[in-house]
Amino acid sequence: MAVAKLARTAPSPQATCTPISCKKCGVYQLCVPLGVDGTDLALLESIVKRKEVYKRGQVLFRPGERFDCIYALRSGSVKTSVISADGRVQIAGFHVAGELLGLSAYASGQYSCEATALETISVCKVEVERLDQLAKTMPSIYFEMLKISSEQIRRDEELMLLLGTRRAEERLAEYLIGLSRRFASRNYSATQFRLSMSRKDIGSYLGMAEETVSRILARFQEDGCISIAHREVHLNDLDRLSAIARNAGNV
Repeated sequence: MAVAKLARTAPSPQATCTPISCKKCGVYQLCVPLGVDGTDLALLESIVKRKEVYKRGQVLFRPGERFDCIYALRSGSVKTSVISADGRVQIAGFHVAGELLGLSAYASGQYSCEATALETISVCKVEVERLDQLAKTMPSIYFEMLKISSEQIRRDEELMLLLGTRRAEERLAEYLIGLSRRFASRNYSATQFRLSMSRKDIGSYLGMAEETVSRILARFQEDGCISIAHREVHLNDLDRLSAIARNAGNV
């Protein structure tokens, strides 16, 4: 996985499509025991398929397919979704550069959701079979995977709390703040990024109508909290957004 130097300052419109550095990638915790620092790169190459590129709308995996790879998102963004018994599509998550996809399939051996590229993305694919073989001699690999899974579980718990206790304005403000934190943790700008998901998908994820998402974003913009140009979002007042998310101020 090639290392790319990324800036913390405001990015160009394409910044979130720039490949992330290995040290900011979710799979890095798995790569370290395998020699990413140069001790045994041949071992690393044996489990990591270096890079694959997917165009917007392409599917990485579907429910029921055999779980053969963990995907480390190097650039761009992906949405995951599930289909209910009555055929409705529910957005399960949004994933940005540096995050992992597919870990929830470990128990059943099959992917449980559909992962779709929201823009042109690049991924590193980690072969699960080879990873399991190596983990027998390197138990630290499973420990690192447990930590990664724990972080994803924590985020799911936070989402459940958000959906169950917050008003629509609070949900959307918290969602934007959460994106800000995730981008910042990967060395991208915390205040300027591409909102690659549609208003409809955001509504599905946060449990509100598409029209409600559009209306609240417009109100945030009128109040000066954010600026939106096409899909480029600038968070002008993180303190104000935080106050809204905490129900400490009026929208």
